[in-house]
Amino acid sequence: MNAADSAEMMLNLSARGCVQTQELSLADIALVNTCTVRDHAEHKALSFLGRLAKWKAEKTGRIIIFAGCAAERLGAGVRRKFPQIDIIAGAKNIENFTNIIEKSRLFDNSGATRGTDRHTDKSSDAVALVNIMRGCSCKCSYCIVPYVRGEAYSIPPEDIFKRIEDKLSAGAKEIVLLGQTVNEYNYKGKNFSKLLQDIVKLPSLARVRYISPHPIFINDEFIQTLSSSQKISKHIHLPLQSGSTKVLTDMKRGYTREDFLQKAKMLSSVGIEISTDIIVGYPTETEPDFKDTLTLLDKINFTAAYCFKFSPRAGTPAALLTPLDEKILENRLDILLNKIKQSSALAYARQLGTMQSVLMETASNGRTLTNFWVRTTRNYNKGETIELKIKDVKDTILIA
Repeated sequence: MNAADSAEMMLNLSARGCVQTQELSLADIALVNTCTVRDHAEHKALSFLGRLAKWKAEKTGRIIIFAGCAAERLGAGVRRKFPQIDIIAGAKNIENFTNIIEKSRLFDNSGATRGTDRHTDKSSDAVALVNIMRGCSCKCSYCIVPYVRGEAYSIPPEDIFKRIEDKLSAGAKEIVLLGQTVNEYNYKGKNFSKLLQDIVKLPSLARVRYISPHPIFINDEFIQTLSSSQKISKHIHLPLQSGSTKVLTDMKRGYTREDFLQKAKMLSSVGIEISTDIIVGYPTETEPDFKDTLTLLDKINFTAAYCFKFSPRAGTPAALLTPLDEKILENRLDILLNKIKQSSALAYARQLGTMQSVLMETASNGRTLTNFWVRTTRNYNKGETIELKIKDVKDTILIA
C-alpha cells in the first residue's frame, strides 16, 4: 500500500515535469513516504528525514515532502524538529495530493519544479498495484492504522476499473488489489467477491492478487470465487496474529482460534496456499497462550510468516498495557521463527517435481499462481506466463 501511494504521488509529480531517480545526489525533490505501523519503521523514516537537512542545504531549490502514516500521526508539529520539511501530506490526504502540491506554491507556472534533472529509474511493469479501498474500521487494540488512515471506505468500481485498464494498457499483466482489509470491500452492494468476478473478465489480464484480507470477511462466496478462475492467485496472505483465543479477544480481532482454523482448512481444500502474520509477546500473552500459537502451526502448513515482537503504538489501547520483558519477547520470537522455518521448508519441498504456471516479472524471475518466487535457468519475456517444472529449491526460491 505504501508503494502504491508512492506511485500515485509520483504520477502527480511526473505531470509537473519530474522523473524518478534512486540517486539522491541527482534529485531536486525527496519524497519521504512513511509507515508507522511499528515504532522501528517510524524511527527509520525520521532518521532519514534528519539526514536530508544536509542534502537540502547543498543545492538551492531542493524540496522535501514528508508523507504517509508517520506524517499523519505526527502532524504539522513535526516541523519544529525538522524545519527542512517543505510539504506535509498525511496518509488521509494522499488522494488530495494534487491540491497539497498546488497550495505549496513551490512549483513554477509550467508545473515543473525548479531545475529538475532528468534521470530515471524504471521498475518492472509486469505487476501493477491498485488501491480498491482506504482506511480501516476494525480497530484492533494494538494497531495504529485506523487512526492514521481513517475509517474504511471503498473506491467506486468505475474508478478501480479505470486504474486497472490504464495499468494493463501500459503493459501490466498482473494486478494486485490493495486494501487494509481488502476483502471487506463493498461499494453499494458490490462486495469483494463480485468485484473479483468482474475483474477476471478483462481479456488482457493474466492474473490478479490481493493484499491483505481479514479472516472475519472470509466466507463461502469468497472461497468459491477464489476457486472459480485460474486468473485469481491460489495464495492468500491471511494474518493470524495469535493462536490463542484469549489473546485474539484481547487484540479485538473478531475471531477465535477455531474460527481461523476452520477457514484455513476451507481455503486449503480448494488448493489455496496460506501465508500469515504473527505477533509475539502481546502484553497479555502467557506461556500457554504462546504454546497455542505454536500448536496451531502444526495444524496449518503456512508457506511463510512475517513474525514480529509486539510494538506499542502511542494512541492505541494496547499501548497502555504493561509490556512483557524483552528477553521473553526475544526468546518467543526465536522459537516461532524456527517453527515457521520448518513449516516453510515443507511447503517448498512439496513444489519439487511439479509443473507450475509462472508469470515472469523479469527475464529470469517470476511467481507461481500460488505465489512462490521462481528463478528460471533460461530467459523469458517479462510479463509472459510459462508452464515450468520445478527442479530445485534454494532458500526461498524455486528453481525451474
